[in-house]
Amino acid sequence: MKERILEFVLELDLFTKPDILRVVAIIFLLLITASSLFFVWGKLKPKANLSELKSRTKSWWVMVVFFVFSALLDREITFPAIGLLSFIAFRELYSILDFRDADRRAIFCAFLAIPIQYYLAYIGWYMLFIIFIPVYMFLFIPVRLVIIGETKGIIKSMASMQWALMLTVFGISHLAYFLSLPVNVPNFKNGGQGLLLFLVFVTEINDVLQFVWGKLLGKHKITPSVSPNKTWEGFVGGVISTTIVGYSIGFLTPLLGWQVALASFIIACTGFFGDIVMSAIKRDLGVKDTGNSIPGHGGILDRLDSLTYTAPIFFHLVYYWIF
Repeated sequence: MKERILEFVLELDLFTKPDILRVVAIIFLLLITASSLFFVWGKLKPKANLSELKSRTKSWWVMVVFFVFSALLDREITFPAIGLLSFIAFRELYSILDFRDADRRAIFCAFLAIPIQYYLAYIGWYMLFIIFIPVYMFLFIPVRLVIIGETKGIIKSMASMQWALMLTVFGISHLAYFLSLPVNVPNFKNGGQGLLLFLVFVTEINDVLQFVWGKLLGKHKITPSVSPNKTWEGFVGGVISTTIVGYSIGFLTPLLGWQVALASFIIACTGFFGDIVMSAIKRDLGVKDTGNSIPGHGGILDRLDSLTYTAPIFFHLVYYWIF
């Protein structure tokens, strides 16, 4: 058994990428510190309301463990793993969007688009990858709905289904495509694994920092009718802090210093946009969470809302600058 474990670790080729291991160690150290701090705080001040902080920390543990191992494991495992996230996220979203009974066959076709999209990412067919859902599925879904013959409410179904695919499949699939990027470029020693880890860490730390700054200094609300806890102080503090953090781990990427700083700034802003867009949808539908895939902490999409925006934006920035 020990020999098999050692052989598996060597196959992962992790020790040739110490930068990735260093960041992974930092991430787990931060989580352990946060969990320990909230535990001690709760013991010293039992009346302190730490439920939201503890809930968020547990959610971060789930996300970090999943994406860290996705970044470290072989791409043969990573692609199906991230594809499964898209599957669950799409299922959660369509289940709360109140589709018609007549839409079931079209929804089945939408599910079939998930393995196709991830296969295109796996083989690195960039041109078809970026137009398959925005163009081909955009044209195909209305035809499939029309063939069913039920026209009442068809516009809503067309728009909702395509939007759900774009958000949960097209957006998230960019996480997987990082692992198919060519590595024969300067300063790309950490490969797609480094880019994936960079994006996930910066996106998640932005969520943490905006939350912390909002709790400490937040007074002026940005969108009180959509997300009352979002404040300008939290947003600005989070964006500045995230840009600094992102710049400090820029060694994971092949980007120049100014590119890392700009990319981190854009990730912080777009992560905020993804969060409030999903908050607006849930308020419109009258639901607290998109699902219960993570018991006690909502659905997968509740945890991926920021990444649905940051993943395609960061991917195409990198692709434009480097490839």
